[in-house]
Amino acid sequence: MAEDDLERRRPKVPVAAFQRLPTGARVFLILSIALLPLALIALFATLQTTRTVDVETRARLRVAGVEASRALANELVGDLTALRVALRAIDSDARDAPSCARVQGIFAQQSAAGIRFQVADATGRLLCGAELPVPVPAPTDPSQLKITLLPSEGLLVHLPDAPNGSRADAFFPKQVLADVARPSGFVPPYAAQLTRTDEVPLELQPLARRGPLDRRETLVVPLGFDDLSFAMSVRSAPITSPVLVAMLLPLLMWAAAAGIGWFVVDRLLIRPLRRLRTSVAAYTPGEVIGSVDYGVVPAQEISDLAETFEAITRTVQQHETNLADGLVRQTKLTREVHHRVKNNLQVIASLINFHARSASSAEASEAYAAIQRRVDALAVVHRHHFAELEENRGLELRAVIGELASNIRATAPEHAARMGITIDVEPLLVSQDVGVAVSFLLTELVELAMMVNPATQARISAKLASVEAEQVVLRVSSPALVESAELSALVASRYGRVLLGLSRQLRAPLHHDPLVGAYEIAINARSAR
Repeated sequence: MAEDDLERRRPKVPVAAFQRLPTGARVFLILSIALLPLALIALFATLQTTRTVDVETRARLRVAGVEASRALANELVGDLTALRVALRAIDSDARDAPSCARVQGIFAQQSAAGIRFQVADATGRLLCGAELPVPVPAPTDPSQLKITLLPSEGLLVHLPDAPNGSRADAFFPKQVLADVARPSGFVPPYAAQLTRTDEVPLELQPLARRGPLDRRETLVVPLGFDDLSFAMSVRSAPITSPVLVAMLLPLLMWAAAAGIGWFVVDRLLIRPLRRLRTSVAAYTPGEVIGSVDYGVVPAQEISDLAETFEAITRTVQQHETNLADGLVRQTKLTREVHHRVKNNLQVIASLINFHARSASSAEASEAYAAIQRRVDALAVVHRHHFAELEENRGLELRAVIGELASNIRATAPEHAARMGITIDVEPLLVSQDVGVAVSFLLTELVELAMMVNPATQARISAKLASVEAEQVVLRVSSPALVESAELSALVASRYGRVLLGLSRQLRAPLHHDPLVGAYEIAINARSAR
């Protein structure tokens, strides 16, 4: 009793005020208060440990990179200037031996390290120097300076051609360039490259990586000719304890934020939602979701959502009852309509058969038989449609055409007793509208062939032409359908207008091949496999 009295006396105003806040505001408030000290510690540690070291590394790299790029540019400019002077002199006088000797003297010291040059006339004959150790490609623009980067060998330079067509080329090995570009007194390991946009760089000095924590500073200095640049990289300060702490603090902040956020969201949202989901998963249409215990401090939105679910289930229960009653009534009505249609068709067929027996002439009997064939075609489609109505798959075209052919042969006149019908139909499904039109169309075409030649043979085929477009080619062929005067007269007087109307109902043209004796049309159907 004492504990109950203490619980009742405990102030509940702050808890009630906190509950009235939106869930997002509650989560934001808790995370902001919890992460503020961690954020300040991470900011202070990062600023103090990285600022001084990074500034010093960049300054040393800038001095060394500028020195190396200047040495490399001076070496290339000096050698190429001497080679350009010799090229002009030899181009004016191919026998100018002093000019050739002068440039050979300039390159003599570097030749021991592998630097080579050559001066050739327009025909390619060597005038001065020696053959280069690498193949020299034809320049795309002989009037421009062209430097080619050979990643595994070195640097190939082509000077602008002289007025008389003479050309000069020079080759600088990679090791020579690396020695020239090595800065004086630069002890730390470094990487050096000659680069140009969208080309593989020429690596002068490699620098192996030390794993995923390896940090580098890079300086790129243009050399001033042919878009060539010198790039130098050095390692940044190693990952020491202060740097490691500065790098780990954001991770610790993330872990703390994730833990606190999970705890808050789990208590306010996830647990109540999980219980609500369990209640909804166990729901069966027709029942009503009862009240669920969502914990001490559930989100107000979840409580509202639970009440909404409960109201919806009550509405669904009422609608389920109404739909079940309506479905029973509709099923009874559909079956009653089907039986009445079937009985009416049977009555019509019986009346036609009765009048056919009492016909006074053969022409009248044939007319009654023709009418009965069309009534039978409609009855076949109706019967198959109702049989497939439960699965809603469509009419089985092969079964419909098979029964239709049997009815046509059964109602054929005596002088057409030798008429035969061959069926070659794939397993296909069609709608009721297409099935009715196809049944009437086949009845008209087979009767047309029978009227031309009572002893003819007819063939009915249906082949799937396109699986994607669900197109089927329906074809009726018979020797009696070959172009003739009797066929043309029947089509013009009796069958032509009916066939045209049925083809319009199928929304496709009916093609007649007068030489083969065949009618074919494309209909909408799908495979039953």
